[in-house]
Amino acid sequence: MQPLTTKETEYIVDSLSNEDLAIKQCIALATHTQNPAIQRICLDLAGRHQQHYQMLLDSLQQHIPLAPQYPQQ
Repeated sequence: MQPLTTKETEYIVDSLSNEDLAIKQCIALATHTQNPAIQRICLDLAGRHQQHYQMLLDSLQQHIPLAPQYPQQ
């Protein structure tokens, strides 16, 4: 496994932020709708976004030991 580039790391961090926002929006919509079918769909989508979030986080954490070490300034 090769270390991630800075650009790849930034892309994953941006994707984590986007997945987190999607989770919050799906849960908010599920909370505000009165239609049980739409509520179920929103909660299912929130669960899928949560899975994506966790996969991205796991991937990022697997690369932490490979990251180059720079001295603190």
